[in-house]
Amino acid sequence: MKTLDVTNQDDAKAKVSDVQFAGANSWHLVSKAWSKREGWMKSTKVMGVPGGVVLQVSTQQNDSVAEALVFVPGATVEGILGEEK
Repeated sequence: MKTLDVTNQDDAKAKVSDVQFAGANSWHLVSKAWSKREGWMKSTKVMGVPGGVVLQVSTQQNDSVAEALVFVPGATVEGILGEEK
């Protein structure tokens, strides 16, 4: 069973007993919604890169996953609501 409601690394450690991480976490969670009962999850993340940001949108419905990435030139990551600096 997949854990769909993880929102950060500390949350993952608490909910997934064998989770492992490597490298710095450069992605910032913008938003996430999920339903365990209906088996779906949607999330939006952003990462600052030279010259702009990369935005990632993920959608999961049961075992099907779709990802979309887009580079937004000139954009910056300021503050994400609810994220500690």
